[in-house]
Amino acid sequence: MKNPSPPTLAEDLLLVLFQPDSGAIAGENTLYYVLAGAVLAELAFNESATTTTTPTGSTSVEAVVGRAPSDEILRSAWDYAAQKPRAVKSMIAAIGPALRQPLLERLIARGDIREQNGKVLGMLKTTTLKDGGNGRRSGLIGEVRNVLVDGVEPTPRVAALAALMWGSGTLHQFEPEIPRSPVVIARARQLGRGAWSAEGATKPVARATAAMIGAIAASAAPPDSGPG
Repeated sequence: MKNPSPPTLAEDLLLVLFQPDSGAIAGENTLYYVLAGAVLAELAFNESATTTTTPTGSTSVEAVVGRAPSDEILRSAWDYAAQKPRAVKSMIAAIGPALRQPLLERLIARGDIREQNGKVLGMLKTTTLKDGGNGRRSGLIGEVRNVLVDGVEPTPRVAALAALMWGSGTLHQFEPEIPRSPVVIARARQLGRGAWSAEGATKPVARATAAMIGAIAASAAPPDSGPG
């Protein structure tokens, strides 16, 4: 049965990181960091959470009372932050490792990704991930490409998606869909630092996303962060 709910930013991120040619997910080593970052960024978008910076320079996430999200995955993260303000790194470490499988299941239920069963040596059963063929992944890639390659002003959601792709350190794996160049890397890095001026991208949202990407970068510096 198809999933009727709108896709979350974390679902979109996992979908674009999916590589149809190989059936793999790009950036598996840093995947839980960026998926958690997407969840936290969406909480900021929805004004369900805010970020604050301490005098020592660390960033914490605080749930906004009365703004609990209905989505299960977002709600779980909100509940954790509602107990007390949490450091961004602590939030990522707590919620990130459990995100991949339920998000993948949503993408399969939505028809964005499909599972293909087969056998190796005629005996061992295997399952390969394939593109669902509905065009949603290519549409998302196109939106990110418009921003990074053509310089189109991004919506807050696309800006966050591009920033998280940069934070995963996998931009080089998207050629030729998103050609890698110094200009593309510079634009992605800028978005990763929360520097965008799209209509509706409030300072708190940009600040929250920058905090998420900063925490990711501190743990796994993206190889694309250089001049290319």
